[in-house]
Amino acid sequence: MAKRPKGRFVDGVVLLDKPTGMSSNHALQKVKRIYNAVKAGHTGALDPLATGMLPICLGEATKFSQHLLDADKRYLVTAKLGVRTDTSDADGEVVSTRPLTFSSAQLETALAHFRGDTLQVPSMFSALKYQGQPLYKYAREGKEVPREARPITVYELKFIALTDDELTLEIHCSKGTYIRTIVDDLGELLGCGAHVIMLRRLQVGHYPYERMVTLEQLQQLLDEAIAQEIAPSQLLDPLLLPADAAVADLDECNVPEALGTYLLHGNPVRVNGLKPAALVRITLGEARRFIGVGTMNDDGLLAPKRLIVMHETTVD
Repeated sequence: MAKRPKGRFVDGVVLLDKPTGMSSNHALQKVKRIYNAVKAGHTGALDPLATGMLPICLGEATKFSQHLLDADKRYLVTAKLGVRTDTSDADGEVVSTRPLTFSSAQLETALAHFRGDTLQVPSMFSALKYQGQPLYKYAREGKEVPREARPITVYELKFIALTDDELTLEIHCSKGTYIRTIVDDLGELLGCGAHVIMLRRLQVGHYPYERMVTLEQLQQLLDEAIAQEIAPSQLLDPLLLPADAAVADLDECNVPEALGTYLLHGNPVRVNGLKPAALVRITLGEARRFIGVGTMNDDGLLAPKRLIVMHETTVD
């Protein structure tokens, strides 16, 4: 008989406002413990220096986290000009200091260089892998390894302020964009060097900024539930976005309840209006209960690709 997993089955997405100085994995483990969740995963790490939106998927929501990894992001960043570091942020060692000699016109020309579709060479202090090892491990050993330039898109780059030697920007960009690298490259274009001293992620995909919660808020709700001798889920679960929040932008394919059993057992079914190669969000019946995502197969049938598992309700 299979051993019952520790914790409770809870499905949904927490929009955590990650604090500075904490790794994304540490933040994930704290949220998992507060919710007493069987399973949890985050969607795209933030550097320890960074703050802001870190969507944490619980339970069945983890199956759709890739859609959040692929989502656009929006950041607020402050760069210190005149100082370049080996990590392109304030946690690194200073490698050069240079005076600021650029004009306002030169700054605007430099900023325009990063807007639109460009190629970016990832920082050595990134989690991308080379021969099975993260780049940052080579960097810590003082090794430089080859990195291919990758296509990125900066949809919007807004100048916010320049106060003395600190430049603040707002950047809306595609997945895989390294803000530290943009800042480092900008510093080199301006001839003075630069590094990140503040980075805040404002948005991931369509998720609203105002739904973010802090670890302190979550812990306070847990403490209140314990003090009131009620199940913590009563206070914590209302903060969750639904398990299908990560795929809310996909077209819905509503299937009659009678066909649900076939789909849930992995069998394709015939439905009208399917588009070839398009991933759809599958719901059942009038209640529109979300059961997973699927696409059209070679026979023109709706084939499930990833389905959620319905668990028995567990108590805290």
